[in-house]
Amino acid sequence: MEARGEGAGVQSADLTSGSGNEDEPVEDTTAQAVKPPEGRMKRIFGFEKEDFSSWHRIVCLLNRPTDPAALGIFRCMFGMLMAIDITQERGLSHLDYKYLDGAPICRFPLFSSLEPLPMDWMYLVYVVMLLGSVGIMLGLFYRLSCLMFISTYWYVFFLDKTAWNNHSYLYGLIGFQLTLMDANRYWSLDGLMKPKKRNADVPLWNYTLLRVQIFIVYFIAGIKKLDADWVEGYSMSYLAHHWLFEPFQMILSVDQVSLLVVHGGGLALDLTAGYLLFFDATRPFGIVFVSYFHCMNSQLFSIGMFAYTMLATSPLFCYPDWPRRFFARFPAPLWVLLPITAPGPQPSSSCVYPEVQKGGKKAPKTPSSNTTPKVSQPRFRHKLATVFAFIYVVEQFFLPYSHFITQGYNNWTNGLYGYSWDMMVHSRSHQHVKITYKDGTTGEVGYLNPGVFTHSRRWKDHGDMLKQYAVCLSANLPRYNITEPEIYFDIWVSINERFQQRIFDPRVDIVKADWSPFRPNPWLMPLLVDLSPWRTKFQEIESSLDNQTEIVFIADFPGLHLENFVSEDLGNTSVQVLQGQVTVEITEENKNYTLETGQQMKLPHGAYHKVYTVSEGPSCYMYVYVNTTEAALQQNFTRLLGIQERVRNGTETEPLPPELLPLIATDDQGSEVNATDPVVQLFLRRQRRMKEVKKRREANVMERLNRFTVKKYYLLRRGFLMTAIALRNLAFGLPPVDQLTREVAFANMKEPLQEANQDGPLKEEAGHGEL
Repeated sequence: MEARGEGAGVQSADLTSGSGNEDEPVEDTTAQAVKPPEGRMKRIFGFEKEDFSSWHRIVCLLNRPTDPAALGIFRCMFGMLMAIDITQERGLSHLDYKYLDGAPICRFPLFSSLEPLPMDWMYLVYVVMLLGSVGIMLGLFYRLSCLMFISTYWYVFFLDKTAWNNHSYLYGLIGFQLTLMDANRYWSLDGLMKPKKRNADVPLWNYTLLRVQIFIVYFIAGIKKLDADWVEGYSMSYLAHHWLFEPFQMILSVDQVSLLVVHGGGLALDLTAGYLLFFDATRPFGIVFVSYFHCMNSQLFSIGMFAYTMLATSPLFCYPDWPRRFFARFPAPLWVLLPITAPGPQPSSSCVYPEVQKGGKKAPKTPSSNTTPKVSQPRFRHKLATVFAFIYVVEQFFLPYSHFITQGYNNWTNGLYGYSWDMMVHSRSHQHVKITYKDGTTGEVGYLNPGVFTHSRRWKDHGDMLKQYAVCLSANLPRYNITEPEIYFDIWVSINERFQQRIFDPRVDIVKADWSPFRPNPWLMPLLVDLSPWRTKFQEIESSLDNQTEIVFIADFPGLHLENFVSEDLGNTSVQVLQGQVTVEITEENKNYTLETGQQMKLPHGAYHKVYTVSEGPSCYMYVYVNTTEAALQQNFTRLLGIQERVRNGTETEPLPPELLPLIATDDQGSEVNATDPVVQLFLRRQRRMKEVKKRREANVMERLNRFTVKKYYLLRRGFLMTAIALRNLAFGLPPVDQLTREVAFANMKEPLQEANQDGPLKEEAGHGEL
């Protein structure tokens, strides 16, 4: 917040204690301290080169007494945000859907032996986690609260790999760090109950670890964005169409917004944010930029409390005593409710205090009789804390690049998503997913609905999850008289706007397939990166089409084929070869057609066909089709809208037939119900939904706040009522089924005028529907 010293225009917040003399305890007035002048390195980085000249000096540096104020404020905000997160992204409000007892659900834990507890006990796990987060927020029984939080949090985290993401991993890391820190020394109930903890110094490494952790989040995310797909603007190109980027479209085209603002701006911010926050001269700009960035992310993505947690970390880079100066500006009558504003924390045994010159001799600073004696020589706990800090920092820099060890988790992207800080670098769309089973005894072949026995879709992109899913399916299918089943997956994926291609070998029985976390996956198909330059051609082809024509780009390997069905709704469907050679088999006609590069043929609708790759290298082709049913429907909508407008402005001269009379009704809901013509009914329903969307978008601040509050109220209400039911069941046993049914129905009660969210945040690129 403030510069330290005079004339120091490029100072830092210290590695840092960053508060200059303000975080020092009150001196004994009889001791005259002789302070050496600060060097340039001290003014910039907060430490001298000599501080690293020996192990003793390093221990003293990292255990240097530092003001606890900023750490205490962060602890409070983190605990509050985690309490909110538990009811939302952690899933307390819909826990029964996820852990319903007796349901044949395929799960994806990190360790196959890890199983969820019965549902009522899972509610108890979440209660412990919630109480832990509230205890962290209040600083009440702080160490126990941290243990309650991180033990249950990591248990839930490891239970489901499909829910992993970078920010959930970050929450667990911060919770672990806080467990080892003295974050309850400021603005905590523990401080009220134990005077020695109240407003006591904390060692510098408490701040250092948190600051380095946030620096890693930003900087490694920036390094990962140096990927060619991000630099060329293919990773998140769809974001440029979001309303948040409309101001940039006043001076730039959509493509320029995508390349320069979304991708270029994101790369620049991630690479520089940590440095901007570290130095005094650049910190105001850094806080403004990262705050704007995280506020935008909160609207662009469904990322729970992540944006707000990152906003809460930014003040950690300021001088540690900033809360004292900030709250000191409030009126004096409010100080009793606010954090301590008086300067000068009391000594703590967690810190190592420097010796001062007294009468020409070194002597430790003398505290008053009612405070903790100051430690001037490092003890074992200080050395252990220093070793831990170094090991933790090295481990955090190493983990994002440790994929050469856990090779089994590598797919087209490296490792399990969630601990590499490769945020938003890859976008995927799935064109075609087919699950085939074969009875091991009878040889009967059948197909399964993709996603059967699971709520997740993440298994489509990860070999380890696909293996778990196949094993789970093989365990569930025998109850449907399918013995010793073989399971085959044919999954087509496009990553960062490339061709749709297979990700796993469809000829391999995944149940019996070999997989190890430490060896490369043998049935993973390679990403055809050599075909990446085709993406520029894709844009040229798509720009030449009209609005009603759709196109899908396919790449396949030699010796494989794609079986597809053209719906009756898709007229004028054709396949055209872009590269290689294919043979098209029309199943019903029992005829084969060979196509070379540049050739095309029309495909019959309402029939199956197969496309075989017969060239020596991969084939590339595209489907071009028009949804004739949708096109006809749009024409009818245009005609009905014209009739409706002419009737309303009095220019319609002919009487309306009975089936069109609902068009002029004033009651939208009633006219929709009374409509006998299905096209008119669809038209009225579409108009009603468009009005709802318009009303939501044009709502004022109070209406938006009311809608948000009502939505969150019913979300929290359900979570807490279902938790109460579960705890009652554990304490007193299950009630009669009728009573339990009524209780659950009461918990499920929705808001009176619940509307479908038509204006939700843009989450992922809309993929083409299956042909």
